Amino acid sequence: MSEKVEGVYGAEQIQVLDGLEHIRKRPGMYISSTDEKGLHHLVSEVVDNSIDEALAGYCDRVDVTVNEDGSCTVEDNGRGIPTAIHPKEGVSTVEVVFTKVNAGGKFGGDSGYKVSSGLHGVGVKAVNALSEWLEAEVYQNGHIYKQVYNRGVPQRALAVIGDTQKTGTKVTFFPDAEIFETIVFKYDTLRVRLKELAFLNKGLTISLTDKRAGKERSDTFLYEGGIRELVEEINRGNETLFSEPLYFEEQEGSTVCEIALQYNESYNEVIYSYANNVNTIDGGTHVEGLKLALTKVINDAGRKLNILKESDRLTGEDVREGITAVVSVKLENAQFESQTKDKLNNSFIRTFVSKCVAERFGTYIEEHPAEARELVLRCITAQKARDAARSARELTRRKGALESNALPGKLADCSDRRPELCEIYIVEGDSAGGTAKSGRDRRFQAILPLRGKILNVEKVRLNRVLENAEIKAMITAFGCGILDDFDESKLRYDRIISMTDADVDGAHIRILLLTFLFRYMRPLIEHGHVYSAMPPLYKASVKGKEDVYLYSEEEKAAYDAANNNKVTYQRYKGLGEMSTEQLWDTTMNPATRTLVKVSIKDAVEADKMFSILMGESPALRRQFIAENATLVKDLDV
Repeated sequence: MSEKVEGVYGAEQIQVLDGLEHIRKRPGMYISSTDEKGLHHLVSEVVDNSIDEALAGYCDRVDVTVNEDGSCTVEDNGRGIPTAIHPKEGVSTVEVVFTKVNAGGKFGGDSGYKVSSGLHGVGVKAVNALSEWLEAEVYQNGHIYKQVYNRGVPQRALAVIGDTQKTGTKVTFFPDAEIFETIVFKYDTLRVRLKELAFLNKGLTISLTDKRAGKERSDTFLYEGGIRELVEEINRGNETLFSEPLYFEEQEGSTVCEIALQYNESYNEVIYSYANNVNTIDGGTHVEGLKLALTKVINDAGRKLNILKESDRLTGEDVREGITAVVSVKLENAQFESQTKDKLNNSFIRTFVSKCVAERFGTYIEEHPAEARELVLRCITAQKARDAARSARELTRRKGALESNALPGKLADCSDRRPELCEIYIVEGDSAGGTAKSGRDRRFQAILPLRGKILNVEKVRLNRVLENAEIKAMITAFGCGILDDFDESKLRYDRIISMTDADVDGAHIRILLLTFLFRYMRPLIEHGHVYSAMPPLYKASVKGKEDVYLYSEEEKAAYDAANNNKVTYQRYKGLGEMSTEQLWDTTMNPATRTLVKVSIKDAVEADKMFSILMGESPALRRQFIAENATLVKDLDV
């Protein structure tokens, strides 16, 4: 029986926090994190309010500015936040919106927002609470209203400071350095999200301006074609089946469904999905509806064209090979699987989207028999390739966690069987593999050597992919399957680490590996399981001093400048040149190594880059190299 610990526990020990105080105490509950991602989430929260005005039909422009002092301003030309005294709270409605948790226009009612990406009404309150200061200006009723807050606390009541004929809301805030690890906004991070929002809201102009000294830059996004232009951008440079993307839109009450799709000559399935402008990276009922309808329409077309027999059936995978599609739905009371909103769960959306695609795509197929025939024949070819791949694919499936004797023979597995503690190094060549196996901590570190460069999966179908011995070894070792068989719960290692030589060949092997993971196991990247090791470029030796490892040319130049004595450098051309102790100390020891987490900030841009750099078009690669040649600082030849 445990011993009691004496202490005081009474009414005075029960702490009651005001809503905004709670946000400051537990910011991760509201903006996910206080790192760079959380910082930029503040901007998204304010912009989302402006987007809600656009969805309601009252706003057609949003301007985002990073100001000279590092603060951020978001201004729209919507109706403006109501300025009248709130009947229940006794203060201006502007103050209620910025300080009262769970107050807002997103909970239904005739005057509120029926369609919104926000669910809990906390958004701008969190921004206010987590900012050193925030200024809210509202243009309404011929006047300019303003209120200032410090760390969420109003400094004075809302007041009229001028006159204007425009309407809208302007919010300027400066993130609180007491809360965030960094308060420096990154232009490119903001640009990715704002461009995405412009695609998703056709006809809405969104501008981004950076006024910081030395960083001046500006972009304006306006896509009258909406997601149709997004599909065009993804497919730019690819040979396509339809001359332009097909676009379908349906509305039923306040529920709206938009779909744009186009087939290309690649073997990849690319589907992006959104619900109320939220990127649902794990799909959901709207994606299920799209897939069901595509399968039905193309099978029906095959039979009507006498290409398929009644007993023949193309699978979903067959009909989606080479497709690029975007599905965006807007609905009331969106239900997501988790707080991160990665997957939409509203069941009625499945039927709604499926009906839209079946009717509209079905009509297009009937009216364009030549294109329909080519599409069905292409799907049949895909089916034959999948049949050829089926036996190879079965060999890669784990029968059960850790029961298989079919793990790759060259895999040096770790002894711990708890995936959350384990990591696997994908190593270039047997020489480096041997060094890594000797130098590792075999309790939690597994080593899988690759022989040469793996297959470029961007250029081949699934059957060719699964015939490749190195790829089969990785699939089997990871244990989580690929494509539709992917199951993250079966992943045998929490961290998958690419460890290649610090030269051009090593970089090429790393990009081949990332291409495979992006196309066949993308959730591993999206959920933070993929890393690149950072081996040193040099060992610097100075007589009478301890050896120092340098990881870049910049570090070498700085070390040169700091040492008057003669420095002897050893340039590591390959991991195999290191001793086991050196490899452990520099690249594998969790206490001293540097790992770079691979993430996807812009999935659309990543998709384009893999298609350009690893695809079939030399002309696109030449153009990319010509446009970016000046960015190369150190080319190892």
